[in-house]
Formats: sequence, structure tokens, C-alpha cells
Amino acid sequence: MTASGRVPQSLHDQVVGAIGTAICDGVFPAGHILSIDALAAQHGVSRPVVREACRVLTALGLVASRRRVGTVVQPTTRWMAFDPRVIRWRLASSDRLAQLVVLTELRTAIEPQAARLAAQRRPDATATELVVLAARLWDSGSAGRGPEFLAHDLKFHRLLLQASGNDMFAHLGDAVAEVLAGRHQYGLFPERPAQEALQWHMDVAQAVQRGDAACAFETMVKIVDRSLAESAALWERAPSPGSASEPSSRTVPDGADRAEGADGRSG
Repeated sequence: MTASGRVPQSLHDQVVGAIGTAICDGVFPAGHILSIDALAAQHGVSRPVVREACRVLTALGLVASRRRVGTVVQPTTRWMAFDPRVIRWRLASSDRLAQLVVLTELRTAIEPQAARLAAQRRPDATATELVVLAARLWDSGSAGRGPEFLAHDLKFHRLLLQASGNDMFAHLGDAVAEVLAGRHQYGLFPERPAQEALQWHMDVAQAVQRGDAACAFETMVKIVDRSLAESAALWERAPSPGSASEPSSRTVPDGADRAEGADGRSG
């Protein structure tokens, strides 16, 4: 398992991810008809592997099977936007900063409320664990141990959502984890976290521990606001490959825009 909590991908998962990322990046826009043959050739896999990948993408709302037409890419309004895989693919696209803004707006709405509720409900064991994690964040962040810092950061934010006592908040833990991991993966996180940000994590943990709901809320707002500001600043200084500031060199494989015969359509 990696520092971001992900397990190594199988061939099937790799194909799902490659096609999903291409859809999220606009290589296959809404209304585009996927070619099973072209995708199989492109990724060096069998047609059944591509069909199975398309079934996963159908469940996520990215594509839909149309009788006598084939597998059609769907508009973003039909995607399962909170699914960690969809978030990961959108963060891998050339429009990742815009996606990061949207996800940070979601975090701004959810995490401060989760911190407030955690402080109000004060689950003792969890509050103590939050303080311990905040201390580990401080230690690893100050020392520049990036992978270790990320692992502790993911645990901290997941635990805070769980400590809210709100099951729906807790279920967003995977989505928030993808945002945090994506910032690190795409160079949208400083080499060393600011001491101020490290202190804020400790302040949130201690506010939850002593039941100070207002402080927990206000400090968590600072954390998520700063994360967006840092990402935007890093993006401006050093755009990553394939960013919106660079023209895309990717093209749709030959034949991918044509509907296949009955034997070439995905289930």
C-alpha cells in the first residue's frame, strides 16, 4: 500500500484509470462514442478487458451503453463526482486546478462543520488521537519527511470527519483523502508545510479535546483556505506537465469516434 493509502493497481484497474482519466481530461468529450477495438489496441489488452472497464465507468456515470450506438461518454452532470476514482482522474487532468478549487470549496463547507461537531460531541479517545496525530504532523512536516507527513495528514482529516458523528461527513473521508494526496502528487504542496499550518492542525485537535466548537470551526476554515492559496501559488510558479497553460498533444485513437458493429459494442 502506498503513502496515500492506495493499493497497487491490477491491469484491469490500470485500463479503467487510463480511460477514465482520458474522459475527465476531455480527450473523449461528452457524446463521443468509444471504440472497443481502438481502446484494446491502444492499451494492449483484449476486448473483454476493455468491455469490463467500460462497465465500471458506466457504474460511475462517465459512460452509458446505447443500443445500436455503442458506449457513449456522458456529460459531467451525470458523473459520480464524489467517488474517489473520479476525483483522482479529474485531478490528473489538465484542468486539475479548477477541480481543486471545487473540491476545496467542498472541504470549506464540510470540514469546519465536522470540526465544530467533533468539539461539541467530544469523543474522548478520538480527541486524544487527534492531538497525537497533530504532534506527528508537526514533527514530520518540520523535518520535511513528505510521505510520512502525508500519511499522518490523511489520518488526521479522516478521523476528524469520523469524530463529527455524522455518517455522511465520515463517508467523504475518501474524497478528502484524494484531494490531499493529489496536492502532493502533482506538486501543489510546498516542500515543507508552513509552521502556521502545522500549528493550526494542533489548534483544531486541542479545540476538539477541550470542547471549543467555535475555535475548531474557525481554525479549520483557515486550514482549507490556506491549502487552496498554496496550491494556486505553486501552480502559477511551476505549471505541471499537461496543465491548462500548455496545449494538449493527446489525440483520439483512430476509429475511436465511430460506432462499432453489434459485436464491438460494450455490454
